[in-house]
Amino acid sequence: MTSLAELTTLRAGGPAARLVEATSVDELVDAVLDAQAHDDEWLVLGGGSNVLVGDAGIDGTVIRVATRGVERLPDAEGSRRPVRLRVAAGEPWDELVAHTVSQGFAGMEALSGIPGSTGAAPIQNIGAYGQELAESLVAVEILDLVTGERRRVPAPELELGYRASVIKAGAPWIVLSVDLALELHEDARSRPIAYAQLADALGVSIGERAPVAGVRSAVLRLRASKGMVLDDADPDSVSAGSFFTNPIVSASFARTLPADAPRWSMAPEPPAMAVPLGHEPVPPPEPVDAPVKLSAAWLIEHAGISRGFSLGASRAAVSKKHTLALTNRGGATAAEIAELARYIQTRVLSEFGVMLHPEPVFVGIEL
Repeated sequence: MTSLAELTTLRAGGPAARLVEATSVDELVDAVLDAQAHDDEWLVLGGGSNVLVGDAGIDGTVIRVATRGVERLPDAEGSRRPVRLRVAAGEPWDELVAHTVSQGFAGMEALSGIPGSTGAAPIQNIGAYGQELAESLVAVEILDLVTGERRRVPAPELELGYRASVIKAGAPWIVLSVDLALELHEDARSRPIAYAQLADALGVSIGERAPVAGVRSAVLRLRASKGMVLDDADPDSVSAGSFFTNPIVSASFARTLPADAPRWSMAPEPPAMAVPLGHEPVPPPEPVDAPVKLSAAWLIEHAGISRGFSLGASRAAVSKKHTLALTNRGGATAAEIAELARYIQTRVLSEFGVMLHPEPVFVGIEL
């Protein structure tokens, strides 16, 4: 048996009865269909960076996606994003980002340092520092578990949202490859910087561009300062990254929170208007109760949970560098990690009336 703790960044989880490593798309498809037909329990595992597996493990097959390959497709002539790539699901995400930056391609530079595999990226619609995969995703090739067929699904059909997609919501699909569209500027500049902390680190204003290599370096420094870059020498990086998503609430509810609680309106941009000469533009009415995104980290800290917090002698703890990360300080069980997560949820709900939702996928364990 193989310990799943060895295959996940949280280093927790029980054994797998059987492990299959798929190095080609055909092997991946065959392994999935075989497990579906013969196993009561089975799991497709990429980089293991966004999953918490229960201590009982998997009494069946774990299929590790180890496919590799980055293919440049014919560029889309006349497009503002002419560079087209097709990437195997098992390609390590940060290695892919490093490759695109080395080529001067813009579109994923702010997603540097995120662990995991490329095939998992659209499931979560990964995002960081003002960029989301949705901005660059064109399509995914999937294996449909209902029909057993392979097909390409355009990005709009994935219904990508904040850390959300139809796959995460339960669509019975396995991602086989990902198609991306990136920009290539003569001076290898990034997409416009959209995150204040990153802009400050680069010494530019929001909306300005910077060299893609410089953006990647700045993002890696910022993530490392928060324990969000995998590093064997950093115990705070033994995590699944951000354990909770930032809550989205109504504007009316947000107004009940303390005035200093960070919040960001998620109201759509107003449509462009044509105004006749000599007439003053009439601004569109403000949305009555537009959604607002809150800071999960602020809620946790102001519910009385500090960095480094743990429950008694538990080996699971809040990161000493970032309150959104739960870490394994050495030998923590999945049950200990889940217990800490539940405690945090309870404290935040009691203090602010907000239920935090976990970002990792749970297998064989519940909060």
